[in-house]
Amino acid sequence: EGNPYTWWVGKANEKHYYWGGSGPGIQKCACGIERNCTDPKYYCNCDADYKQWRKDSGMLSYKEHLPVSQVVVGDLDRPGSEAKVSVGPVRCQGDRNYWNAASFVTSSSYLHFSTFQGETSADISFYFKTSASDGVFLENLGNTDFIKLELKSATEVSFSFDVGNGPVEIVVRSPNPLNDDQWHRVNAERNVKQASLQVDQLPLEVRKAPTEGHTRLELYSQLYVGAAGGQRGFLGCIRSLRMNGVTLDLEERAKVTPGVKPGCSGHCTSYGMYCANGGKCVEKYNGYSCDCSKTAYDGPFCIKDVGAFFEEGMWLRYNFHSPGTSVKDLVSRTLLSSADPEITAPDLSLNKEELSFSFSTTKSPCVLFYVSSYTPDFMAVLVNPTGNLQIRYNLGGTKEPFNIDIEHRNMANGQPHTVNVTRNGRDIVLQLDHYPPTSYSLPATSDIQFNSPKALFLGKVIEIGKIDQDIYKYNTPGFTGCLSRVQFNQIAPLKAALRPTNASSHVHIQGELVESNCGASPLTIPPMSAATDPWHLDSGKVALVADFPYNGQAIGDGVNRNSAIIGGVIAVVIFTILCTLVFLIRYMFRHKGTYHTNEAKGAESAESADAAIMNNDPNFTETIDESKKEWLI
Repeated sequence: EGNPYTWWVGKANEKHYYWGGSGPGIQKCACGIERNCTDPKYYCNCDADYKQWRKDSGMLSYKEHLPVSQVVVGDLDRPGSEAKVSVGPVRCQGDRNYWNAASFVTSSSYLHFSTFQGETSADISFYFKTSASDGVFLENLGNTDFIKLELKSATEVSFSFDVGNGPVEIVVRSPNPLNDDQWHRVNAERNVKQASLQVDQLPLEVRKAPTEGHTRLELYSQLYVGAAGGQRGFLGCIRSLRMNGVTLDLEERAKVTPGVKPGCSGHCTSYGMYCANGGKCVEKYNGYSCDCSKTAYDGPFCIKDVGAFFEEGMWLRYNFHSPGTSVKDLVSRTLLSSADPEITAPDLSLNKEELSFSFSTTKSPCVLFYVSSYTPDFMAVLVNPTGNLQIRYNLGGTKEPFNIDIEHRNMANGQPHTVNVTRNGRDIVLQLDHYPPTSYSLPATSDIQFNSPKALFLGKVIEIGKIDQDIYKYNTPGFTGCLSRVQFNQIAPLKAALRPTNASSHVHIQGELVESNCGASPLTIPPMSAATDPWHLDSGKVALVADFPYNGQAIGDGVNRNSAIIGGVIAVVIFTILCTLVFLIRYMFRHKGTYHTNEAKGAESAESADAAIMNNDPNFTETIDESKKEWLI
């Protein structure tokens, strides 16, 4: 039906449905491109679904999607269906000086290099980033000859030179401002036949050289990068400056030049969007990095889930304050989205919360998440006995806690599910998996402040004092399954437990916490319908076996029902066979005898009866009447 069961996740945490040897958006494997797949009806060898092993492989080379952070292979929950996946290393090739950059901080600052040797051919390329409206990129002078590249205005780049025939200027005009503090590429070329200039992917501007006249560019001064001759210099960054195939070392020269700094700040302006899930972009000397410390994720781009498997009876507690830390300091530092320095101890409360996590389990009821307080206030996320999700708030002002029940959706089906809960005052927004967000409101009599938060629990609630009766029941035997990327405001309790951080001292664990990403990926592709699934019966049997440890009575009924169906089918088959035998016996005794036909040799492999006769006897025209004789004995 066009819904892929397999995909891989790239740099920006996006799913990609093309495989090695193919390209973005094509949704094919290499054999689909080359049209030599095992089954021509499909675009990947593995889609043929043969009993023998088939293979799809190739290079993933679209660098904007790399590296590969995750591979998901589905359609494996039926007998005989297996998959093997291997991902090779990332290999980078190209200019090592791609990020060799310098920052020009004053309009009079510049770098100087030896004279540019480009008498008959000049090939200049570089990247620039600026917020200024004009400035000289580079210039090299002779007696009358010169070559210069500059930003003439916010939308114009100019390439000008003189080889003795008079000044020549080529201008590229951009429909959008070039001083937007984003990287832009400039490529200028000149030879004895023509000169050209291109900026980014804008159309190439070309100027033909005169058929007669001077052709050699004769320069004698030093090459100036950034400013020259009292003109307004360039303010911003230049990197990867190549002149006739040679990359100039801007960083090394900038270290000893006033007004110019090595490297380029502002990488986050261009690449900060790759720091996902709330990760903070941090400027580095020659690049950037993502700070994931305030998120529930890990990895270079904050897209790797941090999760764990919980065995029965296991639980995790995160204390909002540790010995030596006041409640006031901790709440203002970690719980409140925007800490108020004027907050006082009696006013400690939360007017809003943001909770997100992923989980998978096959058992219910259970406690997924719970926040206690020094008052009767609490917040809980539960799976009730029927497998449905329930959000429970008790903020005071009402006799009973406020419940949000998500009915008609079994969350204890072993599939990964994502939960996002946001409360701002009285308004609550819940988003479950890929379904649209749903809004709820606390009762008018309910308080809107979560007073004096104390501790956060995962898997089970072990708290002193009175606990809600339903939550107390759900505590036994406890949560069994996977929890992943748990984040409550600025707190990531699982990450604090599994990674050495400043918050690790707040964590207490009962049992052995094993890191796992088994609850990481949300279920986004619905299962095949029974009408279109050729393995529907096998899938049903697999489901029965999978549920056996958790619901013995239901399985017993299923086995009895299946046995009755099988017995009925066997009875019908036996009755049909008996009836057929009786009919055949009556017919044979009624028409007793043997019927024999002489067929030409090769009839089985021939395309037609005539072809069989021709293959058997080249002189068939003379014997055809004889070969067709039949005898009835």
